[in-house]
Amino acid sequence: MRNKLVEFKHVSFRYGDDQPWVLKDCSFCIYENEWVAIIGHNGSGKSTIAKLMNGLLFPQEGEIYINGQLVNDTSIWNIRKDVGMVFQNPDNQFVGTTVQDDVAFGMENRGFAREDMLKRIEQCLHAVGMEAYRLTEPHRLSGGQKQRVAIASVLAISPKILILDEATSMLDPKGRQEILSTVADVQQQHALSLITITHDLNEVTQSERVIVMNEGEVWNEATPRDIFKEKTALRKIGLDVPFVALLTDELREQHIQIDNEPLNHEELLEELWTLHSKM
Repeated sequence: MRNKLVEFKHVSFRYGDDQPWVLKDCSFCIYENEWVAIIGHNGSGKSTIAKLMNGLLFPQEGEIYINGQLVNDTSIWNIRKDVGMVFQNPDNQFVGTTVQDDVAFGMENRGFAREDMLKRIEQCLHAVGMEAYRLTEPHRLSGGQKQRVAIASVLAISPKILILDEATSMLDPKGRQEILSTVADVQQQHALSLITITHDLNEVTQSERVIVMNEGEVWNEATPRDIFKEKTALRKIGLDVPFVALLTDELREQHIQIDNEPLNHEELLEELWTLHSKM
């Protein structure tokens, strides 16, 4: 059984005493080596959850544990060794004049030995396919390349948890797919827990588990396949469902019997091919 890496216990949060609650009595767990997608409409509390995990914010009520350690003022620097974040706009994370300087920054702050830093820079840039750009100025990179460098910079400090907070939202579809492929490979190579906070349904379908937020509360958590069975309920809380799920419903209305819930085009084609072979 996998160990818990993130645990929210009855967490509530608001941005000021006179403000409405952004999170209300939230409880959930995320386990080691797990890919979890957190989705919800704008204002549902998704990004606040990410900031609470990293100690950028603290809850007014409830407790948060990262790798068994309570998140508070005393533990915050230890917590941030375990939790790495990549934000929507990578330009906000760059501090170095070259790609390798940026990857080195977090390690320098933590007192890594120079020999270890050089080795990690090479390894992390290789992991995201950016080793050829190590002497490039970050502002000269494309959006997708910048996100790859941001991921490499986080990987360099060896976190147990990698959070992508809308990290693909500014990219075109090809760039999004490249970053998703990169993070999937990185998760396997580095045995990370991966948390993606996203509106991109392609990211959601690739995850192991989905936590759906609605008006600051955990509305549901299940596998992507089970979540997207609830098409009508999802629409009621302002969320989309994958095109393949809609197409599957249309086919069923035309009396084409599809037994399972395909998540992508390949699975739908497999269902149709299986049905055809039985005829």
